[in-house]
Amino acid sequence: MTRKQRRLVLIGSSLGVLAFAAFLILFALKDSIVFFNSPTDVVEKDLKPGTRIRLGGLVQSGTLTKQNLDARFDVTDGKNVIRVSYHGILPDLFREGQGVVAEGVIKDKTTFTADVVLAKHDETYMPKEVADALKKQGHWKDDYGKTSAQGKKP
Repeated sequence: MTRKQRRLVLIGSSLGVLAFAAFLILFALKDSIVFFNSPTDVVEKDLKPGTRIRLGGLVQSGTLTKQNLDARFDVTDGKNVIRVSYHGILPDLFREGQGVVAEGVIKDKTTFTADVVLAKHDETYMPKEVADALKKQGHWKDDYGKTSAQGKKP
């Protein structure tokens, strides 16, 4: 084999190994790439109890109950509802009717135990994935993200 042929074989085999490694990584992470699952995703997917996920959607109005550090509330995407239980201090900006992402363990298709609750940081912010899920379900409000004429948020 000439020097040029050896170099081409080395480059070709290196590219093949890199492509195979990239394929294995993407295959292994296919379920982990999603930032969060909406309640509809949880119902439609066949998730085993004990699976760790991120759940995102809107806190359904009238469902928040607090007792000491225990809180229970429903998260909805307009189509399905998941009951969330959480032990800890809720973020200051957490309230009903607002976007939320909760990290924790799924108990069944309607119950979720959160160990982290993330609330949106101002009155118009909503994670892109939550907004896309709401648009998909037809519950998107046209005034999300708009500002008034003076540049202040409504």
